[in-house]
Parts: sequence; C-alpha cells; structure tokens
Amino acid sequence: MGRYVVRRLLMMIPVLLGTTFLIFTMAWAIPGDPFASRCGQRPCSDAFVAAETERLHLDKPLPVQYAYFLGNMAKGDFGTTSNGQTVLEATERAFPVTVKLTTVAITFELVLGIGLGIVTALRRGGYLDGFFLFTSLVAISFPSFVIGFVAQYVLGVKLGLFSVTVGSGAPWGDLILPGFVLAALSLAYVLRLTRASLLETLQADHVRTAIAKGLPRGMILRKHVVRNSLIPVLTYIGADVGALLGGAIVTEGVFNIQGIGGLLYHAMRIRENATVVSVTTLVVLIILIVNLLVDLLYARLDPRIRYE
Repeated sequence: MGRYVVRRLLMMIPVLLGTTFLIFTMAWAIPGDPFASRCGQRPCSDAFVAAETERLHLDKPLPVQYAYFLGNMAKGDFGTTSNGQTVLEATERAFPVTVKLTTVAITFELVLGIGLGIVTALRRGGYLDGFFLFTSLVAISFPSFVIGFVAQYVLGVKLGLFSVTVGSGAPWGDLILPGFVLAALSLAYVLRLTRASLLETLQADHVRTAIAKGLPRGMILRKHVVRNSLIPVLTYIGADVGALLGGAIVTEGVFNIQGIGGLLYHAMRIRENATVVSVTTLVVLIILIVNLLVDLLYARLDPRIRYE
C-alpha cells in the first residue's frame, strides 16, 4: 500500500506539470491586450505596460514565462491581483467558502443520491421507483442555473424556507439551498448509477448463494450487495469533485457567494491570468488528491482489491 501511494504521488508530478502548462499556455496565448481592463475606461500608460511586461516576463518566449511561473510558485509567489492583493491571499479568503459549498453538495450526493438509489433498486417497478426516476430525469434535463433560479424563487421567495443569498462568512445554514442546487445534476446521476449497480449486484452468483444459504436479508444487503455496488458510484463522486468546483461558478453567481468560482470568473473577465492559472492549478491538485483517496477507498469496500 505504501509503495502504491508513493507511486501515485510521483505520477501526479508530470500530470500537474502538463495540466498547468496547458492552462498557462491557453491563458496567455489568447489574442488581445492583457492589460485592457486594468486601467478602467482609459488606456494604460506606456510606463505601466512596460513595467507589467517586465514583471510578468511577457517579452520572453512562452516556455520561459512558464518556467518563471513554476519558479515563483515553488517559492509561494502566485502573483498579484489587479487590486494589489496577492493571489494567495485572495484564494485563502475565497477557497474555504467553496470548500464548504462543495462539502454540502457532496453530502447531498452521498446521503440522498446513494440512499434513494438503494431504495429505488429495492422497490424496483414501484411508485417510489417511478417517481424518483422521473425526478432525476427532470434534474438531468435542466441547466443548473435554471434549477438555481427556480429553487431560489419557490423555496426562498415564495415559501421563505431558505435565504435567497448567502451572508458574510457563508454560514452552513445559508449553504443548504445552494449546495442542493450545485449537487442537483450529479445527485440524479448518483441515484441512477447506484440503482443500476445495485440491481446488477443482486443478480450476482455470490448473492444468490448467500440467499440460498438462508442468510438474513439485511446482512446480505449490507455485506454483499451495497458495499460492492458502491465502487462505481465512488468513482463517479471522486471525479465529480472537479466538476462541482468548476460548476460552483454558476451557483455562486446565482446566490451571490464570494467563493473561488466568483474569483475565477472575475479573473477571466478582466484577463487576470496569474489568478486564473494559480486557482486552476489548485483545483487540479485537489482533484488529483481526491482521486487518490477514492482509489484507496476501493480496498476498504472490496477486499479482493489489493495494491502491491
């Protein structure tokens, strides 16, 4: 297990370098003036442009600029935003908010997605099965911003059950509705994936053997059906962490949440490339770590899986 973890950590290095190089190239290779939105309505002065060009090494080839970026990142220097704040400070302020929002969304996926998937599989063909399959189809069919506006209007404005915006500090109570909206699409997929995986496992030979031996139904479901069925579901949820962080841009915009999505959107709008590259690099690193944790969890769910 230890050697497997070390090997996976070493494999992250070329993946992280390749991904950040592509992001860096795409961010700086876009045609146009990278300082167009830095000076308000007036064009930037020649002195400002010259100073920024020298500071960001924009007069050098792209691979050299990337090498400077990596060197600065290794020293903890991720650049500065247009208002003079360091990218690290801006990220430290916004990232915990998005992590809290993503945690709420993942909780909905784990509890409701897996729970309802198990219920619908065990009640196959019943009213509950039909209702939740239809509801999940509706969730898949609508874009997240539409679900966000509808949930905000019905549950927030009309019924007054939730706050329509998130307050300062992003308290957990205010994040319930945005977290549900962020998780809505993935929750529908988790429900359907859990249901399909459970139905397949129920037909497996080892489950039929356990039933023939007369083992209690609860023990069969707990030890032989649910655990084995969760492997593809966990794979999906692990890969979904990156999608949730990226999808938070829309949800944070709808509910006025000052998280990493808002920071990234603002940086892309004004071409603040240092912020875009640094924040995206952080997201890529988190996705790699989460996928490693999911792979390690496989061995806990299925004893047949060994990491040598």
